[in-house]
Amino acid sequence: MLETRSKSQNYRRAVRSTVWLLIVAAAGAILCSTLLLSVLRVQGTSMEPTLRQGEILLVIKRTSVHSGDVAAFYYNNKVLLKRVVAEAGDEVAVQEDGTVTVDGEALDEPYLAEKSLGSCDVTFPEQVPDGRVFVLGDNRKSSIDSRSSAIGCISQKSMIGKVILRIWPLGRIRVF
Repeated sequence: MLETRSKSQNYRRAVRSTVWLLIVAAAGAILCSTLLLSVLRVQGTSMEPTLRQGEILLVIKRTSVHSGDVAAFYYNNKVLLKRVVAEAGDEVAVQEDGTVTVDGEALDEPYLAEKSLGSCDVTFPEQVPDGRVFVLGDNRKSSIDSRSSAIGCISQKSMIGKVILRIWPLGRIRVF
C-alpha cells in the first residue's frame, strides 16, 4: 500500500513538473517571437534570385540595418523585403546600365541575375538623409524600391529588422 502511494505521488510530481516545463517553454517561445524574432513568407519576385515566392524567413527585430543586409520594413501597411545598398549620408546613384555606385564606387553585386535601371523616377546622385536607408530589390527589372519617389529612402523607424535565416524550403536553408 505504501509502495502504491509512493508510485502515485511520483507520477503526479512528474506530470506536474512536465506541465510547468511546457508552460514555461511556451511562454518563452511567445516572448521570443513577439519581442526578438519574426517569421515572414516571401510574396512576389522583387528579390529573386536571392529570395523566391513562398520561402519562409526568420527576421531578427531591430531598427538598425546596414549596407548589404536584406531588410524587412513596413510600407503602406505591407511588409516589403529589399536589400540595403546605402545608409544615411551616403551618396547613391544608379547608372543607365544598372550599375549602382555609393560614394562614387561601384558596388560588387554577385547576388544579381542581371543589372537593370528598372522603374526609376528619382534624380541621381541622391544623398541618403539621416535616419534613412536606400533599398533595392535584387530583381531590378520588377522591383519597386527607393528608385521610385513613391517609396524613396526608408526610415529606420519603418524597419522590422534584418533577415537572418531562410528556414523553408529545407533544401534552400541559408544564413544571411
